Amino acid sequence: MIAPEIAIVDSNTLSCLGLQNLLEEIIPMAVIRVFSSFEELVDDTPDMYAHYFISAQIYFKHTAFFLPRRPQTIVLANGDSQPQLAGIPTLNIYQDEKTLIRNILQLHQYGHRSGHPNTHPHSAAGHPGNHPCGTSYAGGEHILSPREIEVLVLVTKGLINKEIADKLNISLTTVISHRRNITEKLGIKSVAGLTIYAVMHGYVEADSI
Repeated sequence: MIAPEIAIVDSNTLSCLGLQNLLEEIIPMAVIRVFSSFEELVDDTPDMYAHYFISAQIYFKHTAFFLPRRPQTIVLANGDSQPQLAGIPTLNIYQDEKTLIRNILQLHQYGHRSGHPNTHPHSAAGHPGNHPCGTSYAGGEHILSPREIEVLVLVTKGLINKEIADKLNISLTTVISHRRNITEKLGIKSVAGLTIYAVMHGYVEADSI
């Protein structure tokens, strides 16, 4: 399986780094490359990329390049000026992390439905064990027990340990034990990472986080 390669093209270094970190967590097998200008992208091998995350300013200057690559292109926008682009998804990068993760996951599901150069038809987004870009998490879909999955889902909904204990009618100590087991089994410590895992395995919908 060839790892998907993703290009981020934006002159804002901080935005690029933040988006790169999120994408690396969402798509652990992907190779993320950052370019500060369109010229840097062209000097590379521009047609090798599965997705282009491109700033609105650069997109509008180089529409001739990106329009034929519409299914792979996502335009980065800020909250004040969302461009209206027919058939081109936009991503507001000035959002809180949880909202940004949800929107990226939805964009990847959109991208998968539109056809993806590095995936197979049967590796559908949301299928347990499969990532929209064709990668899979180690351990398969049955790595967590049914109770651990219940705890995981409640964690992604923002419940604290005491609330989880009350909801599942179990002790606080048991909740802490389950969370420790989940973290050890998955190797994921952050709530953002656990949320991504839960969405990718179909335990929660991206719209619900």
